[in-house]
Amino acid sequence: MAKKGKKQGKKQKFTVVATPQNQGVFAALGKVLPKKGRDQLLLGLVIGAAAAYVFGNEEIRAKLIKAGITLYTGLAGGLEELREQFADVQAELAAQEAGTDAVAP
Repeated sequence: MAKKGKKQGKKQKFTVVATPQNQGVFAALGKVLPKKGRDQLLLGLVIGAAAAYVFGNEEIRAKLIKAGITLYTGLAGGLEELREQFADVQAELAAQEAGTDAVAP
């Protein structure tokens, strides 16, 4: 009879590592934000103080609203321009399918 070695009695340990998949838009935020409770508190205090200052100051609030309206107007104008170009391309394709090469300027 052969002797049983010590290797049979030992169990192998396996570690399971979960790989993050599709964590969403804010997945990278966990790496940037502090992990300790004290650091999170300090960061919250700083963000809260900045928000109170911005929303409490009427001049800064007016500038932010004006910048937001300007940004929205620019985006809306850009989207309207894209829609017009899309309609032009559709009209050109429809004209080519109909057999006419005349394209309106």
